[in-house]
Amino acid sequence: MKVLLLENIHPVAAEAFRRAGFEVDVRSTSLSEDELVDELPGVSLLGIRSNTKVTPRALEAGKDLLAVGCFCIGTNQVDLIDAADRGVAVFNAPFSNTRSVVELVLGEIVALARRLPEKTQRMHEGIWDKSAKGSHEVRGRTLGIIGYGNIGTQLSVLAENLGMSVYFYDIADKLALGNARRCSTLAELLESVECVTLHVDGRDSNHGFFGETEFAMMRPRSLFLNLCRGFVVDHAALRRNIESGHLAGAAIDVFPEEPKGKGDEFVSELRGLPNVILTPHIGGSTEEAQQDIGEFVAGKLADYMASGATSLSVNLPGIALPVAGDTHRLVHLHQNVPGVLAAINRVLAEHGVNVEGQLLGTRDEYGYVLTDIGSEYGEDVLAQLSAMPVTIRLRTLRSP
Repeated sequence: MKVLLLENIHPVAAEAFRRAGFEVDVRSTSLSEDELVDELPGVSLLGIRSNTKVTPRALEAGKDLLAVGCFCIGTNQVDLIDAADRGVAVFNAPFSNTRSVVELVLGEIVALARRLPEKTQRMHEGIWDKSAKGSHEVRGRTLGIIGYGNIGTQLSVLAENLGMSVYFYDIADKLALGNARRCSTLAELLESVECVTLHVDGRDSNHGFFGETEFAMMRPRSLFLNLCRGFVVDHAALRRNIESGHLAGAAIDVFPEEPKGKGDEFVSELRGLPNVILTPHIGGSTEEAQQDIGEFVAGKLADYMASGATSLSVNLPGIALPVAGDTHRLVHLHQNVPGVLAAINRVLAEHGVNVEGQLLGTRDEYGYVLTDIGSEYGEDVLAQLSAMPVTIRLRTLRSP
């Protein structure tokens, strides 16, 4: 089976797949939709990061595709519903780069508060400007975290350790850590803090989430950071607020449109602004995080191929059935309607096939069954299971 890995995924992933007997094709850049359509035929596993878009058209071309691994946190670059409808499991790494993102946020807050982007630029230009004007400590300052998930909560704890007072806002009911204070509305948070950092997810409703109205609610001379999704912020509005002096600085790591690969031109209206840090989507790009992500996602994909395990899949029911020796495993993804499990077992019973172990999981419109059988079976068994009107995909596996 063939694995296609794009966008400079850590080599540890390719090594793991090769050890498992896969043919691995590694690319350093992302692929456009047309390029992906051309490359996917014959590919069983696809590994991407944040820049390759897996659309319904691409999935239609990937007739042999069994799973997609997002070697990052976000999965909005994949059409998750269409993937599930075609029996393609999707996995990501929701925890592996949390620390790397948090450390970058903290470093950028300190750099912006001390106006280091301007200081270092002047030094490179040969200008010695040993002035404290506009430079501040972060101790005693107020930090507002929008999105109190894995990254937001860890940032909350570490920011308090630096002496900052933390406020947070989340649409879900989240437990405050340490001395953090929950805000009931976004407006309450924006009016209360001196530094705002975004850590929301990639759901469609977050497109254009933060714009002119939200910037206007922020306190004068505040700092603004976005290290989550490029499409959540109106960059033209951000530029106006930097140029007017309403904001004292900003750090942006993600953009609505990003270059495909290293060396391509980066275009943004935020270039050239004072006290603005622009980084090329590197929040999780540390050697430690990328190795962890490579190992984690490759492991999930390998488990799925070997045993059908879908633990932490973002679009299929998450189940894992321990592998029993000397059995055959039937992996059945189907529409979530009553009676499917009984129908599967009826087919097996009619053909004298004994069930050694079985596990069913459901999620939204999908049901997923792993069935271990200890006896041989004929092709007619598979034909009947595949022909069930509710069947989305059927796979067979042989345990050691």
